[in-house]
Amino acid sequence: MILVEDVHKRYMTEHGAGRWILRGITISIPSKRSVALIGQNGAGKSTLLRIIGGVDFPTKGRVERRCRVSWPMAGGGLEGTLTGRQNAKFVCRVYGHQDELKDHLAFIQDFADLGNAFDEPVETYSSGMRSRLQFALSLAFDFEVFISDEVTAAGDAKFRKKAADAFRSMVDRASIIMVSHDEGTLRQFCQSGIVINDGMAHWFDDLDEALKAYKSKISL
Repeated sequence: MILVEDVHKRYMTEHGAGRWILRGITISIPSKRSVALIGQNGAGKSTLLRIIGGVDFPTKGRVERRCRVSWPMAGGGLEGTLTGRQNAKFVCRVYGHQDELKDHLAFIQDFADLGNAFDEPVETYSSGMRSRLQFALSLAFDFEVFISDEVTAAGDAKFRKKAADAFRSMVDRASIIMVSHDEGTLRQFCQSGIVINDGMAHWFDDLDEALKAYKSKISL
């Protein structure tokens, strides 16, 4: 279970504190329930996802993770001056997988399918290549909840299919919290939804109800 308690978020700008992106969100995300984060561009979906994944922090409020949660499976969190292989080695060591380092590196290299770029600096990667590496890094570890921000849209058709197959293989052992602008992708992987509107979040046990509520708001 993941508990989001009274989470507010805004960023500092050159003019001082910016607008509140999230305003007092309180949500309980149950175990083994795959959830879609739904909202218009700029609603705060990715911000909330990063906070849930622990790579960003609320301005106010707290998140309690009662399970092993991945970092978001998309572009950030990589050291640009290091190669893909060096980034992978660093993450494996941080997560205590020194003894299985060779096997983990082989899996990451194969899944990311970056070719020779695996041994080139990440700062030379396209956003799609970064997402593929981040996705492979996440899959290399035994998380109970995987965090995905448009990962199934990254890369070519072959990689998108590989990512979708990987998500389907997780069904019995893990859940997903996902941001995607593709309704078909959300329906394929998620059962429940969180609709974010005007900085507030609303939980729906049923994804269809969440999508219906979202569409009714944007049609106003």
